[in-house]
Amino acid sequence: MGRGVRRACYRGDGMTEMRIDKWLWAARFFKSRTLAGAACAGGKVDINDGAAKPSRMVRAGDLLTITQPRGKRIVRVIEMAEHRGSGVEAALLYDDLTPPPPPREIRPGPPALRAPGAGRPTKRDRREIDRLKRR
Repeated sequence: MGRGVRRACYRGDGMTEMRIDKWLWAARFFKSRTLAGAACAGGKVDINDGAAKPSRMVRAGDLLTITQPRGKRIVRVIEMAEHRGSGVEAALLYDDLTPPPPPREIRPGPPALRAPGAGRPTKRDRREIDRLKRR
């Protein structure tokens, strides 16, 4: 291919495939294309259960597994985007299949307030106890 020719294939209304790093950036999974490429190279992105290099092409219908600091995301590609758009536009590029997180366990509340003198003795209380024991 010569200079200036895009590798993505075009069909009448738009692209049919594009690089995975560019798609992840356009779909707003990563803040920059460099971070998206690093995630792909680091094994954090799978396409149809296979490892994805940054230059691998993604098509509509592909299933992506993306590991991010917030957790794993499972998405199905619906559309390609030539440019990065708003969050609302980015959400139209994929179908989120990530299962909902399990409910959090019920956490105990903050410790109850204790009345002065209840519980572990203070330094002053301990000295008084020591004085009583010496008698």
